[in-house]
Amino acid sequence: MAAETPFSHRTRARALASMAAEPVDVLVIGGGITGAGIARDAALRGLRTALVDKGDFAGATSSHSSRLIHGGLRYLEQYDFHLVREASRERRLLLDLAPHLVRPLAFLFPVYRGARVPAWRLRAGMWLYDLLAAFRNVRLHRWLGRRAALKAEPGLRERGLVGAAVYYDAQTDDARLVLAAIRGAAQAGALVANYTEVTSLVRPDGRVRGAMVRDALTGEARTVRALIVVNATGPWVDALRRLDDPQAPPLLRLTKGAHVAVARARIGNTHAVTLTSPIDGRVMFVLPWGDLSYVGTTDTDDVASPDDVRASGSDVVYLLRSANAFFPQARLAPHDVICSWAGLRPLLAPGREVAASAVSREHRIVESASGLITIAGGKLTTFRVMGRDMVDRVARRLHELDGRPIPRRPPTDRVPLPGGETADLDVLVEAARAREVPEPTARHLVQAYGSEAAAVLNLVERDRALGRWRCGSGTCSCAGSTSSPRPKTRPSPRRAPSRTIWVSCSTGMRPAAPRRSPTTRSRWRSRGRT
Repeated sequence: MAAETPFSHRTRARALASMAAEPVDVLVIGGGITGAGIARDAALRGLRTALVDKGDFAGATSSHSSRLIHGGLRYLEQYDFHLVREASRERRLLLDLAPHLVRPLAFLFPVYRGARVPAWRLRAGMWLYDLLAAFRNVRLHRWLGRRAALKAEPGLRERGLVGAAVYYDAQTDDARLVLAAIRGAAQAGALVANYTEVTSLVRPDGRVRGAMVRDALTGEARTVRALIVVNATGPWVDALRRLDDPQAPPLLRLTKGAHVAVARARIGNTHAVTLTSPIDGRVMFVLPWGDLSYVGTTDTDDVASPDDVRASGSDVVYLLRSANAFFPQARLAPHDVICSWAGLRPLLAPGREVAASAVSREHRIVESASGLITIAGGKLTTFRVMGRDMVDRVARRLHELDGRPIPRRPPTDRVPLPGGETADLDVLVEAARAREVPEPTARHLVQAYGSEAAAVLNLVERDRALGRWRCGSGTCSCAGSTSSPRPKTRPSPRRAPSRTIWVSCSTGMRPAAPRRSPTTRSRWRSRGRT
């Protein structure tokens, strides 16, 4: 969006030509949150960096998450204090680096008599959670008695309720966060191209020195030469490793996380609600998203291809039964589901047999005998740390190859993501309203684009057609309007690209984004996903 660094199908074509014409220092394969963090860190260190993905950026796990930037309260049960401390620090940083995309969210955790997590244990865990965040969370937790808990969340089941803890984490638009990180990489000089599939690895001297890629839009094949190749393909990590070594042992244990969305009025939750499923005791959430609430997530082993993962009927029933147990008046049934989504977590395979939900969320970097460097594991919240750790390894290998100095780590903990160059979103909202933009639209634009919202409005002023609502199969003007009808149908992700910049007609599940192009993706999920 920024004028000084265009980001479009045109820059994609130029990036592909450039990375094929001259060797790069590092080729990052995988355009999810992990690859985005690596490419941004590498480019900021001055490395000639290329990033490719076979489909949409954030097209898989990184846009099918629970959309949480969190310390990981449930990891305390696994005594994974290092991960909680690290994630809590990253949560605090991201609230500053991308305040438009990462927003504080209050969680209410009710406690019932006979529950797997008793009140005394939850109280102790809350203090430990605040301690591991160095008491620098948005706010400290607080305890509510039974009456106060019901006042805060009237729809909760009253029978057996003892009280509740209120604590704070953060919520994000996961796909937009990935795109912001990739745009940050591009602004730092990285060459980025989606719809660019790696078909084989190049090994001229027995060492991995690049990749053959195929442009999925034109069918053209190219060779990208690189001193270092990084495998950051998430659930495809093992498949890419087998291009290097057909006998490579698997690194991953893939577990599926499924979610369903329903009308928020059906549940009536005010906060994000943390609950333990009565079916299997798993910690899960009921989360607000505009006029919808989504319930998630499952954590089950899955053997489906990452290209074809879906929320199954049994996933939907499990999630609805769990939500109904705590919100009995909701009486949710499958026909109440508006949309669903599921992603595969690329978790590290443990050395022993453990439940899927107990598999560590730590990350690991593995280097093959031929030099392919793979990163596996991790989580959305810690993507910046994962990028830093990987580029540290890359920088050392480049020093060994040609003797170049090892560059200093860039201040990725202080450099805002695109759109994050602001400390006060309300000022941006008022600036948009001063341009006669309705308040809901102004707030949506600021939450989607941050400090770049003014650039979006500049585009609309030059071409008023870009400012029209897209309402299902038709359009309706947003000028002078504070609300509009909710779409009755979801736009198909297979529709031809449109130049229209969408502005959401309601506070629906997925705030609308520019229509699908080689650098953006449709944000709607269809009802048929269930």
